[in-house]
Amino acid sequence: MDAKQTKTDGKSVGAHPRKLLQRLSATIIEEVERQLGGRTRDIRLNGELAYLFRERSWPQASKIIRAWMAWVVVLDVLALGLNAILLPIETVEPMLLPAAILPPAAIVTEIAFRKPLAPWQHGVFLLSGVFLILLSVALVGVNTGGEFYERHLTIMLFVAVTAIVIFPMPLSWAIAIAAYALGIYLTFQLRNPDIAVGSAIAGTLFFTGGVAATVVARRTAIILAQKTFLLELRDRNRLADLTDANARLELLARTDPLTGVANRRSMMDALQRCWKDEQGANTIAMLMCDVDDFKRLNDTLGHAEGDRCLVKVAGIIQSSMRDEQDQVARYGGEEFLVLLPGADDRIARSIAATIRSRVEAASLPNPTSRVMPYITVSIGVATASRDGDRASAEDLQRRADAALYLAKEKGRNCVVSYGDKNDQAMK
Repeated sequence: MDAKQTKTDGKSVGAHPRKLLQRLSATIIEEVERQLGGRTRDIRLNGELAYLFRERSWPQASKIIRAWMAWVVVLDVLALGLNAILLPIETVEPMLLPAAILPPAAIVTEIAFRKPLAPWQHGVFLLSGVFLILLSVALVGVNTGGEFYERHLTIMLFVAVTAIVIFPMPLSWAIAIAAYALGIYLTFQLRNPDIAVGSAIAGTLFFTGGVAATVVARRTAIILAQKTFLLELRDRNRLADLTDANARLELLARTDPLTGVANRRSMMDALQRCWKDEQGANTIAMLMCDVDDFKRLNDTLGHAEGDRCLVKVAGIIQSSMRDEQDQVARYGGEEFLVLLPGADDRIARSIAATIRSRVEAASLPNPTSRVMPYITVSIGVATASRDGDRASAEDLQRRADAALYLAKEKGRNCVVSYGDKNDQAMK
């Protein structure tokens, strides 16, 4: 975690938490790979990575710091209470005033860590609060004197060490706490009437080694936490890439590569889902569209022109849909299936008529067609209802195909509904 205030998009870190699951930029991923490609001890997070690391670690760090502050207050009150019971009143009285410094300092710090702030603001609250807590513990011993003098200075160092070990904080904060503790210890030991100046300095140097080792351990913990975070980012990015690749493969498996609309498999799956959905539409319609005399087009103008024709017809059919629920698929060759959830026979025939007229109006050349020298389509319409004819998905498709066969029999370039064998085909 970087102690400096890092801003992204003009907002301070922690002010507006963001989800790490979002796609990371190429620059961030490149930096992650660079950091992980070097030595672990050289890992340094700056800029956007520092922002993301703080965002990721903030909830846990906040809980740990707030819990520590709460327990420090509890232990301070309990210690003072036990001293009042076990010690003479003249010994306890000097403890009261310095001991009263600790609870407010800890409580204010605990409150400050209840919500995200800029890193420098949290740093001010934490370092000020810890300094006052350490000073309070030290002054309790100094004011009481005697055996309590050095004992409480040692306790003060222990409190500082526990803070350095437990707090998930930047290294600069840990160094500041270590400096506070050793500075307070040396200052009061130099004023200790029971020991010489040399002993005070020697004692400070002795404890400095232990505190320094704790700071080094905190640095190692920070680096390992940052490395774990970088590995998490890399794994999530690779998972996102794999998910995207799978999605693209799934899309390819369900899409007709020539026209870009759904393929037969996708349409039949959609039809099965639509019909099995008990909360879905009460009626469903299907259109089977076939390009008239398509073989003649291929034989006359070539397969390349035939492919261009299919692409344009698919686009016309797609543009004739009502909304996203209507679906178009290339069923095979020159045939297209259209699924119309919620459409009755009247609506389905109207949409089919629109498709037929738009294809004819496009005037796509088919010079050897038996209908006219342009591309035309014949369309079969079939409908089913949940309340009445409870046809299966396969039955609906077969009915649309049968209606298409009737449209071909009636001269092509027309719309016929299933059951309209004796009716006039609609153009």
